[in-house]
Amino acid sequence: MSANKCRCKFFSFLLTLLISVNGYAFEAGDWLIHLGAASVQPNDSSSALKLEGTNLEDLGLGLPRSKASVDSSTQIGLTIVYMVNSNWGVELLAASPFKHDIKAEGLNLKAGSTKQLPPTLSLQYYPMSASSGFQPYIGLGLNYTIFFDEKVDGELDGAIDSLNGDVSGETELDLSNSFGLAAELGVNFEINDTWLINASIWYADIDTEATFDAPGLGDITADVQIDPWVFMFAVGYKM
Repeated sequence: MSANKCRCKFFSFLLTLLISVNGYAFEAGDWLIHLGAASVQPNDSSSALKLEGTNLEDLGLGLPRSKASVDSSTQIGLTIVYMVNSNWGVELLAASPFKHDIKAEGLNLKAGSTKQLPPTLSLQYYPMSASSGFQPYIGLGLNYTIFFDEKVDGELDGAIDSLNGDVSGETELDLSNSFGLAAELGVNFEINDTWLINASIWYADIDTEATFDAPGLGDITADVQIDPWVFMFAVGYKM
């Protein structure tokens, strides 16, 4: 028998075993609390950086086309689920603040950093029998992302000083908050009647306008679509 066939049979057996495990029923009024590591992985894109509405490369300053990008961040994630009945639940996703570095791609500069909180409220559907110990689910909801503690990096400040003749004053960064849809896939695997293991993934529609207020130059802006995948692996408690 080939190695591929062996692997296929093993995973098929494992899946059958998980589905057939007798669990401790999810019931109306149950609360599920998941705590673990949550990682935000931006699937970002951005408009060109503009100075007072004009693309930087069109200013005649010899600047290349540039846009903003956002890096990944991992923090402590928390979800709280209220079971309306054995098949439907309402979930709130929260986390400790995620910190993201922002780069000016094309200029090859560190532009700044920001922190954000992404509270997300979702309606979940659990298709399996309530007594199954293997409980996959899907969810759809709304995300509201709050940006705060925005900071401008010294690299960008230095580049702006070289353009504006070192006008006094520091560049400031502001990111607009975002409101959008979020979709979710997840699974609970029950260990006993109170403890479980959880894995979940979200895709969230997060858009923001980044504004760098540069003294002596004006506002440098970009529309940024962060649209991250959020992965979470957690330990859960049912009560």
